[in-house]
Amino acid sequence: MLPTSLPAPRLIDPNSVPSLRWGIIGPGGIAATFADSVHKHTAQRIVAVASQTPGKAEAFATPRGIPYALTSYQELVSHPEVDVVYVATTHEFHKEHALLAIAAGKHVLVEKPLATNPIDAQEILDAARSAGVLAMEAMWTRYIPQSDVMRQLLSDGVLGEIRCVVSDFGQDLRHVPRLMDPVSGGGLLDLGIYNFAFSSFVLGEASEVATVGSLTSTGVDETTTTFLSYASGAQAVATVTMAAFTPTAASISGTEGRLNIHEPFFTPSGLTLFASEFSPTPVASWRDETGVPAHEGLSYQATALASFIDQGLTDSPLRPLHEAVRDIGLILQARHQVGAYLTGEK
Repeated sequence: MLPTSLPAPRLIDPNSVPSLRWGIIGPGGIAATFADSVHKHTAQRIVAVASQTPGKAEAFATPRGIPYALTSYQELVSHPEVDVVYVATTHEFHKEHALLAIAAGKHVLVEKPLATNPIDAQEILDAARSAGVLAMEAMWTRYIPQSDVMRQLLSDGVLGEIRCVVSDFGQDLRHVPRLMDPVSGGGLLDLGIYNFAFSSFVLGEASEVATVGSLTSTGVDETTTTFLSYASGAQAVATVTMAAFTPTAASISGTEGRLNIHEPFFTPSGLTLFASEFSPTPVASWRDETGVPAHEGLSYQATALASFIDQGLTDSPLRPLHEAVRDIGLILQARHQVGAYLTGEK
């Protein structure tokens, strides 16, 4: 019997965790959204920002009241008033800048994907473990309220045996130069990481990956559909495109019921539960009413990281680094299966 109501999310009170001092490497668009949402919704504070582009750190820091605007990444990670470093540079620099922070003994939150390949991602994991610091991929969807509702439903077996996970993510990003660049571009690394993380959230480690798709004129993956197989017999389907806007929807289907994640599935939204038999009438639903909309949900991961540090953890229990490494390995396979190779890859 399916429940007629869904559980409430178990949220961390932002004021119940230490107020850490954050430094940002790479003050671009995602860093601005992160900083603004952190200041609005958490007890965490951004105290330093560094950019190698003259004037960029100051332009970022001044309107946000950030006291230190630096031109040296080394100066930022070594700064005595910085507890945690947020790496928000482009994909190809994630490893370099994460290792810089770790070597300085700082905890680090690394924008997704953790790295562009599993070897580099594993190097970050190994360095963090050796240094005894917390390194965390900024897979912020793991920390938003609906993810905890899903976590409870999956733990309780409400959906029965999971058989199929479906997700799509499409935006028209053909005008963004960095995504067309073979150095670190392509839809799978920028968008598809959400799909792969969603599938692993529900089903764990995939045993096989098969991808079909098309490339841009620059040779990066533009549109792909990936089929993931699991030892349980379950399957996941992930469709990603940089050439069109799609519903950006996701669903989890089991032998007892189906859970639809409201669009877009990677931001705070809602959930609808249906019975396993065909019926347009939902059994139960839940909508996020926290007042933290869209990408302001980036704030949840900052509170979670502070909570993990307060508990003495050196890995996120909700997105362990080994899982991030594994997902990057699957994405690499998917890219190569459609002929998308980054500069220097074979």
